[in-house]
Amino acid sequence: MDWEQILRDLMALPPAAQRTVADFIAFLRLRYAQELPEEAGVLPAWQDEPFVGMWRDRADMADSRSWVRSIRTREWG
Repeated sequence: MDWEQILRDLMALPPAAQRTVADFIAFLRLRYAQELPEEAGVLPAWQDEPFVGMWRDRADMADSRSWVRSIRTREWG
């Protein structure tokens, strides 16, 4: 890619078209900035995920082992 030619082409455009190019570049930067953490393997801490603790106030889940056992018995005999 010839960056100098790209810059010359940009400068040759009328001001309204230059603004359109600048807006498109801003859009692309925002779009790809959102994708970078996943691509880089940077994931949020699992403790910060919204699903953590979603059943914390359920009385039937106080003893999760017995809850699972009862569900298995009910579903599969």
